[in-house]
Amino acid sequence: QVQLVESGGGLVQAGGSLRLSCEVSGRTIYSNAMGWFRQPPGKEREFVAAINWSGHTSDYLDSVKGRFTITRDDAKNTVYLQMNSLKPEDTANYYCAFRTAREIELYSTEYQYWGQGTQVTVSS
Repeated sequence: QVQLVESGGGLVQAGGSLRLSCEVSGRTIYSNAMGWFRQPPGKEREFVAAINWSGHTSDYLDSVKGRFTITRDDAKNTVYLQMNSLKPEDTANYYCAFRTAREIELYSTEYQYWGQGTQVTVSS
């Protein structure tokens, strides 16, 4: 059974930073792309960032480019999302996603396993 457990969310002031972690169990993340999505209050889930199997390719939502960084540690079977210069519009429940393929995709339907989410709240 594949499980993804996110952590690191919380309440932060605008301009602050948070680092989200996603620890995977039941399957190795090696050779698999990983992603982060978010769902703001009252809105649809949206793509935030993804990283391919090797870590050499990543992609980001335009509004987080230059502020967020996705990384992976295959030895720890964990993916991270470093979030800097946070804005109130970044407030959302953040989900980690596992794709059973090597290259990244932007669509949530392309990811097969999901975590329960971690809440990020940015106050102004």
